[in-house]
Amino acid sequence: MLRFPVKPVAFILLLLYGMIVTGVAGCSPEEGPAHIPEGKKVYAQPAEQVDSRLVKGNTAFALDLFLALYREEPEENIFISPASVSLALAMTYNGAVGKTAEAMERVLGFKDMSREEINSAFADLRTILQNPDPKVELALANSLWVRQGEEFYEEFLQQNRDYFDARVETLDFGSREAARVINRWVEGQTNGKIKDLIEPPIDPLTVMFLINAIYLNAEWAESFDPNLTREILFYLPGGAKKEHPVMFRDGTFQYMSGEGFQAVALPYGKNNRIAMYLFLPAPEQTLADFYRQMEGDIWDSWLGSFQESGGTVGLPRFKYEYESSLNDGLQSLGMEIAFDPNHADFSGMRPLPPELFIAEVKHKAFVEVNEEGTEAAAATSVEVGCTSAGPDPERFSMIINRPFFFSIVDQMTGSILFMGSVVEPQL
Repeated sequence: MLRFPVKPVAFILLLLYGMIVTGVAGCSPEEGPAHIPEGKKVYAQPAEQVDSRLVKGNTAFALDLFLALYREEPEENIFISPASVSLALAMTYNGAVGKTAEAMERVLGFKDMSREEINSAFADLRTILQNPDPKVELALANSLWVRQGEEFYEEFLQQNRDYFDARVETLDFGSREAARVINRWVEGQTNGKIKDLIEPPIDPLTVMFLINAIYLNAEWAESFDPNLTREILFYLPGGAKKEHPVMFRDGTFQYMSGEGFQAVALPYGKNNRIAMYLFLPAPEQTLADFYRQMEGDIWDSWLGSFQESGGTVGLPRFKYEYESSLNDGLQSLGMEIAFDPNHADFSGMRPLPPELFIAEVKHKAFVEVNEEGTEAAAATSVEVGCTSAGPDPERFSMIINRPFFFSIVDQMTGSILFMGSVVEPQL
């Protein structure tokens, strides 16, 4: 794996760590094969394009989920990877049947797409996202870890191999070494940024972990000069304020001025394909005012409205962690049935009974932005249980000294990799 001689800037994304937990009856860990054949790996050439229906659906889901989390904690910093959540739930969706599958399709934005088309589109996206720039390393890896003695439908496992290039292994989950084996794999795929994901001992009712990891190593296309960074006042909600270091750059940027906000794009790497989009509400506006405008169609029009303009950008250095259960947010969007022990149908994973359902979806994330670039990490766990405006033509100034929203976007496909809001910057 390529490593840059300069100090790396990395996004490390653990897309899926899921536990499939089954009841005691009929689920004791008997002896079984030590390895489920992985299948021949094929490193496909990048697809020419991604199905636009998937990108549109992913974007709508990303915005819906973010706003649902914002409504739960409007005064807190938020940071998620919608790509992580989409891919985690897409892999889970491969085992969903009937009304459960239909609900997941609606919430995830898989409208008017067959399962084959959804899987194929994610496979195409995977090939396109890898190594998008000579100065950007983006690697994806997937794995399924099965409790020794448990059986899952070969079709379900093969879909993960074929479309997600997933490694499939069996382990004796009763051994403390099992957690260390999985953790070493995760740590290796994330350049050591995510450690000890699985806590030993593994629950005796856990029969599978599904893990998807992405590692992105990138730098700003043009870095901020540390000598220009200085402390200025950052204005907090409610009238409070504090001094905080802000990085400054003059130059030519992709910029737009919308209704009650201004925005700028800061690209990474050599070909500017991946960029951070920063949205700053006007002084008399709030993040709540801005979010009332934010939805799928307007989002696309915003990204199409950026134009080259000279100006000055002041961006706070910030670093924070975020952790949230996504259960309430996903259920509020219409996925209640997948969490219902009495009605969820994941019979596409394995024979039933006992019935399977999503017990919890957890999301953990970390982000740091500095003069060199951005470092981010995220983890999404799916635990499945069972029953016993126009451009500004003049030079602009965008000094981010109050709460703001940001997203990190692959501009080739339009895929939102990360998104967040900073109410109070931390270091």
